[in-house]
Formats: sequence, C-alpha cells, structure tokens
Amino acid sequence: MHNRTDVPAQQSRTSTTRFPVAVDAALRDAGWQPGRWDIRQAEEWADALRSHASPAGHQHAVFPAAVEAWAEFGGLTLTSPAPGRQIATATVRIDPISGLHLARTLGDLGRALATEVAPLGEEGDGQAVLAIDNEGRVYSIDHTGDWYLGSDIDRALETLMTGAQPSRLTSG
Repeated sequence: MHNRTDVPAQQSRTSTTRFPVAVDAALRDAGWQPGRWDIRQAEEWADALRSHASPAGHQHAVFPAAVEAWAEFGGLTLTSPAPGRQIATATVRIDPISGLHLARTLGDLGRALATEVAPLGEEGDGQAVLAIDNEGRVYSIDHTGDWYLGSDIDRALETLMTGAQPSRLTSG
C-alpha cells in the first residue's frame, strides 16, 4: 500500500527541467536542491576576498553574479555519476576561497576578456581553478590554458558533469 508520503520522496529523485539528468543527480547527491540559497556564507566569502590583497597589491573583484553563484552552489562538491562524453569528468568543488591567492591570475584573465573575474571553485584536487565573470560566464584555468565552460553556471556545470569538451580561450 502506498501512502501520500511516498510521492514526495519519489519526486525528489526526478530531474528538474533546469539541468540534464546527470547534472541534477550530481547536484542532489552533493546536497543541492531547488531554492538553495546561503547568502550569509556567500557574503562571508565576499568579505574574505575583498579584504585579501596579494603581496603586489592585486585584489579580487566581487560582483552580484559571483555572489549569487556562491549563495546557490557554494560549499558543494560534485562528482558526476556518468562517464564523460568527450573528456573525463572531474570532481568540482564550489568554494571561492580556493582561489584566494590567485588575485593576479584572475585579474589578468579579466583584463584579457575586458571584464571582471572572481574565483568560483576548483576542479579535481586543485588541478584547475574555476572563475566567473560579471556576466555570469564561467571559465577554468589550468596548466594547459584558459577554458570557457559556459554562458552561466548552469551550462558550466553541464560541461563539467557531462565531460563535454570546453572551448579554449585564445588571445588576440
């Protein structure tokens, strides 16, 4: 016999229309749910980034698109349940403090892109830093170069969790 309490449990494992099934599953396994919003934590990260300066005086940019991404996804560690389509999927940790000491690197990327860039998190065990610009576009920076992951955090998580090949940023 099924009672009404079974229905929400079943619905909680179904995908939202916002994300593909594999991305939705990775998010939910990490503790995300629609409506998640921890603005207090996001503001603490914003304050920590604003107050940090590199030895040469470089400072982080903090702007609404970054704070909103931190509030919704901050603190999550995502692992894809599926194999990658074109490249291997990576564990993703949304934690802007992982980029605390990269103010110059992120500032340089922002200047090259004619925008501001803030830290978002990291891929793997620090193999790449994730960054977000003031339009909400997301990038990955690793030892091989700079990569465009998507027009917003949703598309970027889709790229990362499905193993889609990101686009390499080129200079000039």
